[in-house]
Amino acid sequence: MNPLYVTACTLAAATGHGCAATHEALRQMRSGLRRNDFLDCTLDTHIGRVAGVEAQVLPAGLAAFDCRSSRLAQLGLVQDDFIGQVARARERHGAARIGVFIGTSSSGILEAELAYRKREPATSALPAALRFRESFNLCGVTSFVQQRLGLRGIAYTVSSACSSSAKVFATAARAITVGSCDAAVVGGVETLCFTTLHGFASLELLSPEPCRPYDATRAGISIGEAAAFALLETADLTGEAPALLGYGESADAWHMSTPHPDGAGAIRAMRAALHTSRLAEDAIDHVNLHGTGTRANDASEDAAVFAVFGPAVPCSATKGYTGHTLGAAGAVEALITLLSIRHQVLPGTVNTGRLDPQMKCHVLLECMERPVARAMSNSFGFGGSNCSLIFGRP
Repeated sequence: MNPLYVTACTLAAATGHGCAATHEALRQMRSGLRRNDFLDCTLDTHIGRVAGVEAQVLPAGLAAFDCRSSRLAQLGLVQDDFIGQVARARERHGAARIGVFIGTSSSGILEAELAYRKREPATSALPAALRFRESFNLCGVTSFVQQRLGLRGIAYTVSSACSSSAKVFATAARAITVGSCDAAVVGGVETLCFTTLHGFASLELLSPEPCRPYDATRAGISIGEAAAFALLETADLTGEAPALLGYGESADAWHMSTPHPDGAGAIRAMRAALHTSRLAEDAIDHVNLHGTGTRANDASEDAAVFAVFGPAVPCSATKGYTGHTLGAAGAVEALITLLSIRHQVLPGTVNTGRLDPQMKCHVLLECMERPVARAMSNSFGFGGSNCSLIFGRP
């Protein structure tokens, strides 16, 4: 594929608001996880809750979209001059020629959960204030982002579990290639909700402590929330922007919630990303692992990464900083990968004390300063929906 330059990016996560805050948390190896304090949920776990979501006020013309998902999207969009950067791109390309592709797995489901608590006793009718199209619908957050940025081009939502907002990069690349748009805003938005927290608890996958990817005694995941966005363009006017160099997708369909034990689908996704970027394995300087902190997922990914890259390439698992942000994880970790390239610092795997001796990959426990020209970011979701992205200098 031809490179697509990341000319602007931004995020709001448990690590803070904006790219600088997340970079600083990574450098200091400061986790953003906290003991569960989400509404009245009493599960014994840690979460990656984003501060300040509740205080966000949407623009008057977009008040119909008001929900936690749109507020979190708003909080992300206003960081790093992202709205201004998109406005300047809008002048270059036209509002109708910039696509919007957003990944999410739950969108505004929290609004429906809260609405069901307020059903009319006699008829079970939901409150009239619940607006399905703008809040609960999977496309609600995508419509909000498009309208907030003043765009009118192609727009749709990708919902494929934990690979959702990695796959939007690939989706945008194809849309630009076939001429459906000239540039694209891509990203992921995911908020905490009862369905995901209790759902993962029912699977016995929630860790009672901050998650510890690849640790010998890892106990599960920590759920997080985040909003992350990037602007993709075919030209870099500054000469400094890194680029999306390649992508690879696969679906191994091994099991509804358990990955293939040998990482078969993950291997196909990583090799497809190398193929589309026209790069050999030794051209990759770093791998940002999916690294959920569950025993099965970490073991499967380790087998896959080792099969493709061997033991030499340094790897990091960053969900100990942000929590597993599910539908937003692909975009969050794509941006963390871009920060590694920008600052030439590979993040350490926070919270992890002793690596599982059965793991073969070179997982970093401390930050490492080293040249990073190209890096891969992995997102492997439920049901075997896999996506690998490669970023770097063309």
